Amino acid sequence: MIRYLKGTVFKKKLNSAILLVSGVGFEAGCPASTLATLTEGQEAVLHTVLVVREDDLSLYGFADERSLELFELLLGVSGVGPKVALNLLSSQTPALLARALAEGDLRLLTAAQGVGKKLAERIALDLRGKVPANLMGEGGMIVRSANTEEAELALVTLGFRESQVRSVVAEIARNNPEAGTQELIKLALKALR
Repeated sequence: MIRYLKGTVFKKKLNSAILLVSGVGFEAGCPASTLATLTEGQEAVLHTVLVVREDDLSLYGFADERSLELFELLLGVSGVGPKVALNLLSSQTPALLARALAEGDLRLLTAAQGVGKKLAERIALDLRGKVPANLMGEGGMIVRSANTEEAELALVTLGFRESQVRSVVAEIARNNPEAGTQELIKLALKALR
């Protein structure tokens, strides 16, 4: 099993990267967040998993172990293959995706390309209670309230991306538990600009 690669980024592609390790090029499928950290000609490290199918061996690489763990967790869900798992990891930060999986947040899950409502429901049902707390970051579960939901809706209406808004509002709400909707919006606007 190939679990770790350290080498020079030979080439970046749309959904993968080729890492040159001791003269051998390993191509690994990567989420957008990992590809963004790689620069051609620079040394890089990838945490990897080799996915074995009946007629295919594919290597997938991640910038951090949290993303790798989420990828493997997602592959355990019936109907979720490597492509869908990568799309989910590309659509959110690892911590936000882990929280969405733990809470069964269908809105965030269906934001990923190739994930419809039925598949999102299956993922949420299969992974309920199975997402380790360490994957969700320091804060654990997001405590959602009417104030946070109203603040998120207002910020999305102003044109900010939903995934970005959710993580920022959640962080602010965690640090300011008594904040009302207006204060959450005000603090989030400062953080988002």
